[in-house]
Amino acid sequence: MTKIDVTPATGNWTVRTDDGILVESRRALALKEGDRDAVIYFPRADVAMALLERTETETECPFKGTANYYAYVGQSVRIPDVAWTYENVSNADAKAIEGHLAFYADKVTVEQI
Repeated sequence: MTKIDVTPATGNWTVRTDDGILVESRRALALKEGDRDAVIYFPRADVAMALLERTETETECPFKGTANYYAYVGQSVRIPDVAWTYENVSNADAKAIEGHLAFYADKVTVEQI
């Protein structure tokens, strides 16, 4: 089984689209899975959820469970499946990310500021 570590992501993190800031958080979590780069997960309370719309997309991760996806619906653009979330994490080591959202860095800008 792949080793998973979840730790607080230090500093202030943002997610930006061409329309502006979608997330600003000092409570982000960094999930490190095996030798892959860390993925930043954001608590929903720090995400402008009114700009996201749930899609029908689902994927399965053998280490975390079923991921559900969201599209960004902004003023100037719609970005399909820009974010994902695990609502019922199957691995105790990853339980802290349950309900948090992660964003595709090739669709939006995810950065520490």
